[in-house]
Amino acid sequence: MSTLNLSVLQQPLVWMDGEANLRFFDALLADLHDRDLIVLPEMFTTGFAMEAAKNSLPEMRVIQWLREKARETDAMVGGSAAIQTEQGAVNRFLLVDPDGKVHRYDKRHLFRMADEHHHYLAGERREVVEWRGWRILPQVCYDLRFPVFSRNQNDYDLALYVANWPAARASHWQALLLARAIENQAYIAGCNRVGSDGNQHHYSGDSRVIGPQGDILAEGESHQPVILHAELSLEKLQEYREKFPAWRDADAFSF
Repeated sequence: MSTLNLSVLQQPLVWMDGEANLRFFDALLADLHDRDLIVLPEMFTTGFAMEAAKNSLPEMRVIQWLREKARETDAMVGGSAAIQTEQGAVNRFLLVDPDGKVHRYDKRHLFRMADEHHHYLAGERREVVEWRGWRILPQVCYDLRFPVFSRNQNDYDLALYVANWPAARASHWQALLLARAIENQAYIAGCNRVGSDGNQHHYSGDSRVIGPQGDILAEGESHQPVILHAELSLEKLQEYREKFPAWRDADAFSF
């Protein structure tokens, strides 16, 4: 499929109430049709907190819900959730397709300024998910600040960043999303929440979908709940990368 119909849900979250958040997103997803990929914010079942994993829904409950939504919408659906595993807590990006297949990526870069690295385990590798002819790189919030980790080795077409990025740093969020699109010659979708959380942190959203040349394809109004829609073209992406093959001059490296 050369066209990908993407929806990004810039929404508030109910603090530490997983079932309430699932009911909230139930209503929103019921009105979404003819989509290929639907993206929810970081820690969409709890809000971002160090204690979230201890109060979160079991992973299988979250996966069950994502499978239901993916089947109902005939789209891949995902976002990150605080998950308690046998080894410890992780901030896990879950993407589930309509056939029920589950893709997992654990956040690699933990936000030490909030002591996230003392409460969660860092992921060991990045993941690229293939879906309807597209190669998709899931990333989580603080990962956005580390360009080497998301450098395109001609292995992805679209990078997804889900976040609880505070309003005080909204300009950084916007600038970094733009930089990742241009330097990687890829589509970038950034899904950030809005509203306030139980720690009185405020979030402005400013979600965006950006094309490989830095063109803004969709953007969310600051501080407003909104669903962004964008139609991405794999043919246009490949044509641009062939005409301007800067990616060929990137230094080789591996993770």
